[in-house]
Amino acid sequence: MPTRVAIHSSVGRIFPPERLQSLLSAFDVDVTDDVDGYDGVVSFGHEPEFLEAGVEWIHVVRAGYDEFPLDALRERGIRLTNSNGIHGDSVGETALGFMLQFARRLHRYRSNQTEGIWDPPAWDETFTLDGESVCVVGLGTLGLGIARRADALGMDVTGVRRTPTPVEHVAEVYTSDRLRAAISDARFVALTVPLTDATAGLVGAEELDAMREDAYLVNVARGGVVDQSALVDALDSGSIAGAGLDVFEEEPLPSDSPLWEMENVVVTPHAAAATVDYADRIAALVEENIRRREAGESLTNLVV
Repeated sequence: MPTRVAIHSSVGRIFPPERLQSLLSAFDVDVTDDVDGYDGVVSFGHEPEFLEAGVEWIHVVRAGYDEFPLDALRERGIRLTNSNGIHGDSVGETALGFMLQFARRLHRYRSNQTEGIWDPPAWDETFTLDGESVCVVGLGTLGLGIARRADALGMDVTGVRRTPTPVEHVAEVYTSDRLRAAISDARFVALTVPLTDATAGLVGAEELDAMREDAYLVNVARGGVVDQSALVDALDSGSIAGAGLDVFEEEPLPSDSPLWEMENVVVTPHAAAATVDYADRIAALVEENIRRREAGESLTNLVV
């Protein structure tokens, strides 16, 4: 029988659900919150009703899946797939955008523009990325997207991953147990790891203290990877130079967060992966997995 797929309205946080429905028009796909009677559901995140609806497959339109109850899904025989592998270019460009803003002081000029302030930088305030160093913590799709672009700009690229296997565009790979050594001499530290039990609070006070005083933290991973209170303290004390943050412990970032007011911080609304063709990329994954399901093959990007 043809696979019936529900598109949950929650995907509207990224793109119109009807856009994905149109792209999958060759299949039996409906936009609905009531997923009973469907074989699969495409969703932004986990909804409690998924466990009891009888669906056999959930596709999450993000790479992250930390809120999904994996054990409960296994018990019910529900397969979960994610969208890992489609964000390397958008997230890579966002991370480089953070670095370019800090190097060229573009964030400061943009803030000055709203106040009509003409304030050229001091002679020793700006620098170029060519010749500077970046340590990419996590060398999956996102990390490689950053490493490739940083290498093209002439940066010295190092990285951290669980195994020391050589990686293209990365001059030296450190294992995870050498994180502090890896980040200690980098002008930029870019985080791209998923949020797991092993990476929760990965960057705390000791890691921030290990960084250079003129270093910048770039987080395009998950907010929980960084101890946010320790980061605020490090920024307040000047023990690091600044931070480009797309993700936070609590989202949206609360209005009373001190991060909003810090001149050396650039805040973006968890938008690093956003791109006009996002729905097209999701459609390609969903279409492939519909084909695989109907052929009795293993699903691509299978989590459980």
